[in-house]
Amino acid sequence: MFPESLVAARKLLEEITPLQTDCGLVCGGACCQTHPGEETGMLLFPGEEALYQPLPAGFSLRQDDGVLPGMLLLTCGGVCDRALRPLACRMFPLTPVLSVRDGRERLSVRMDPRAFAVCPLCEGGVRGMDAAFAQAVLQSARILNECPEHQAYFRALGRYFERLRSWN
Repeated sequence: MFPESLVAARKLLEEITPLQTDCGLVCGGACCQTHPGEETGMLLFPGEEALYQPLPAGFSLRQDDGVLPGMLLLTCGGVCDRALRPLACRMFPLTPVLSVRDGRERLSVRMDPRAFAVCPLCEGGVRGMDAAFAQAVLQSARILNECPEHQAYFRALGRYFERLRSWN
């Protein structure tokens, strides 16, 4: 059984996109393009792998050894049924994180720093996107944040992004 929180989060992001038009027209669908020799994909949220059993044609699944070692990375050939997109694709180029500010833990949605290499929308930041999209991503994150596994995932992303920032 697919966890109820994942179903609700995915539903919120089923039809909405970062722009009120097809954002793929801006960049030629750069986030969905694959290149020979590249092992790019999207990290699955905890429990999301249940949706991909059995693995649909055109997808592959493996453990990530980069961003969050041990998490599952879903890759595709660049074309998929939109209903099968993982949460990370639905949220792209945003991502939810839990971080500590002034001694308090805070859930937020921010630009995924990994997206800057492919997404021209990153330059405008969250405010440059359709406000309804950013709000839907935040609402889906709030739903998921009720689950300890997703909280741990959001914390790990926050720590990873802090390390990236400290390297710059």
